[in-house]
Amino acid sequence: MADNRPIGVMDSGFGGMSTLKTLREILPRESFVFWGDNAHAPYGVHTAREIQDYTMEVVRRLLEKDVKAIVIACNTATSAAAATLREQLSLPVLGLEPALKPAVEYAGDGLVAVLATPATLKLEKYQQLSLKYGRNTVNVPCPELVELVEAGQTDTPQVRACIEEKLSAYRGRLKAVVLGCTHFVWLRDAVQRAVPGVRVFDGNQGLALHLIDVLQTNRLETAAEYGTCEYHTTSQDPEILRRLEDFARRVEG
Repeated sequence: MADNRPIGVMDSGFGGMSTLKTLREILPRESFVFWGDNAHAPYGVHTAREIQDYTMEVVRRLLEKDVKAIVIACNTATSAAAATLREQLSLPVLGLEPALKPAVEYAGDGLVAVLATPATLKLEKYQQLSLKYGRNTVNVPCPELVELVEAGQTDTPQVRACIEEKLSAYRGRLKAVVLGCTHFVWLRDAVQRAVPGVRVFDGNQGLALHLIDVLQTNRLETAAEYGTCEYHTTSQDPEILRRLEDFARRVEG
């Protein structure tokens, strides 16, 4: 039987809307409910316990929407809370991880820069991933970029200056850059201009393909011809609400 219930997508803020955009493009028949925890953004500067608690609360809100699956569109929240949620919930819970493996395989002996939040780089999930695939990699914590995206800046002089500062020391040696935070996917063009000729990786497409497999395996595919999308935030700030509408327009294309 078909299941027309929506899929829940959560993030600390607007970054996960880049994931949602990819999901909408690859699964246009599915419906989605997005919830950004802008009241606590950015997650990357909080403790693991705080991140887990915030993530659990947003997932509770999604469950109230009767979602059929949960997508944690945040590398940091995935590291902190995905395993616990899978233990507690009966529905599928999918998470993101930095696209380290494909980037390292592509780069060969070349250098790979991983742009991520401090929390993602410190948490055990990334540490294990790095031990397995992290040869010739350099970790580049970028909390400032998260804050710039949350402020609605994706291609401004401040964004370009920050990216330049983060990557300038590695120019000439870089073969690949991993966008290890969904916020940074909105900055892909700016990153590419900072290091021309360097391939840029993110985990959004791989997550979307995994979601297709999960829906098929669990017989959760929709029968709808075209899906819908709801957008929510934990913040009541009028400026945050305005930015939510702006990013929603980008998702809808």
